[in-house]
Amino acid sequence: MRLMGIIAHPDDEGTFAGSLLLYRERGAETFLVCLTPGQAATHRGGAANDQELAAMRKKEFAASCEILKVNRGLVLDYPDGKLHRIDLYNAVCDLTHFVRELRPDVIITFGTEGGVTGHTDHSLAGVAGSLAFQWAGRNNRYPDQLKDGLQPHRTKKLYYTSHMFELSGRQPITFPPVTATIEVGKYVESKIQAFKSHTSQAPLWPIFEENVRKREPVEQFHLAARAEPGPSVLETDLFHGIDG
Repeated sequence: MRLMGIIAHPDDEGTFAGSLLLYRERGAETFLVCLTPGQAATHRGGAANDQELAAMRKKEFAASCEILKVNRGLVLDYPDGKLHRIDLYNAVCDLTHFVRELRPDVIITFGTEGGVTGHTDHSLAGVAGSLAFQWAGRNNRYPDQLKDGLQPHRTKKLYYTSHMFELSGRQPITFPPVTATIEVGKYVESKIQAFKSHTSQAPLWPIFEENVRKREPVEQFHLAARAEPGPSVLETDLFHGIDG
């Protein structure tokens, strides 16, 4: 079993940190691809400039990945806060390469609404991740990648994060329907600890912890696509219906 998360910023993995730990414990290999180093964050952690903050946040991301037992965490260098201005085709190319290299069975990312915060970067990470999910399995997409043993890979399922609540004081968000609910109560403390690895973002710690503790100990997802056609069913396992 292989599970890949595609996110926009270091600390976004907190959205589904419990699921990462759950499936690691069940023997899955887990991977995270983060599109930006988060250098445009409001909270600067004492960094003198964007470059210093980017370096700081990459280290924090590595520390979080260690707590979550992620097999491999990657931080790309797309511009934080400006994913809506990048060449989408190139970003999808990078993600497609990683899908073909790491060969996940399941990909989790944000929906087009941008997750619970509605962040534009989250929306674009979800769009790019969705295209990579679709295109990685086709030999007529980025065919120049198909050398040195790299082959098309058809990931079996694509999920978007979803929620049954909105953050107060934010613009309204329309979430995709919840089709999968994953019980992660056992991993709540580790989830909070991993988020607190992001020391530059310390002002966000109380908000994150409060929301994690007052909600049910679950993470929720929407099944956006799958390789094997079939009716939609309510799931309690992201690997439901996947052999092996």
